Amino acid sequence: MKQAFLNGVIKNNLILVIAIGLCPTLAVTTSAYNGLGMGLAATFVFVFSNLIISSLRKIIPNNLRIPVFIIIIASFVTIIDYVLKAYIPPLSAQLGVFVPLIVVNCGILGRAEAFAYKNPVNLSFMDGLGTGLGFTLVLFIMGSLREILGQGKWMSIPGIFDGFKIFGLSYVNSPIILFILPPGGFLTISFLMGISKFWRKNNE
Repeated sequence: MKQAFLNGVIKNNLILVIAIGLCPTLAVTTSAYNGLGMGLAATFVFVFSNLIISSLRKIIPNNLRIPVFIIIIASFVTIIDYVLKAYIPPLSAQLGVFVPLIVVNCGILGRAEAFAYKNPVNLSFMDGLGTGLGFTLVLFIMGSLREILGQGKWMSIPGIFDGFKIFGLSYVNSPIILFILPPGGFLTISFLMGISKFWRKNNE
């Protein structure tokens, strides 16, 4: 179980190793708060879709498995979308259409097909948890780097908290705006992928 968890976080990290689910990664990581919110929403779907698919794997017909997977995944995406809209509307507004689009995240369908449909519930739960937290960790780090460099502050929450000032007023007034724009997303993810590859090469 420990290995299934760690594989999702490190060895098979969706973004840094497998490089899928990049659209929401690039789109919502303009701040640490957004990255954390998106990551936890996806983690909820990873865990519970893996759990249900693994529980039902012996009664799901092989030729109907993909439509069934999508229905299960869509159900949990709808739940988390409604929860965000009801209880954290500012975050829901920030993440926008990318919450409903979790249903077409290749990573979630991929884990359902490659792991949950072939393994028992406990392992599938740990795989979903590890994969989701690995995804969340990368989004949070990306959001932190982009927010600090692009706005000079960290963990700002719209309408609630203006964020911790990391640099002085002169930097806040003239930050490197590039980092909260799409090119900044590509630069940041390239930097993190490079570090990840270097680390894995020296620890294999």
